Amino acid sequence: MINPAKLFQIKSAWDTFSANHPKFAKFLGAAGKSGIGEGTIIEISITNATGETISSNLKLTESDMQLFQTIKEIAGQS
Repeated sequence: MINPAKLFQIKSAWDTFSANHPKFAKFLGAAGKSGIGEGTIIEISITNATGETISSNLKLTESDMQLFQTIKEIAGQS
């Protein structure tokens, strides 16, 4: 069973994150509208304060898409 209080905490934390980083939230929205689906490759790079960068990528699978759909349903965005 999903704890509604925990969902509210996550929503509150996401709202704060989005306010602190509005370009990232817009990026995610645009990425979602472009048709992310099975086979899509997501790449991420992280550069720490000393300038070191690490990168990785993943190719979305059918089970990944099922996970995203479940999250959207929980968030009320089905």
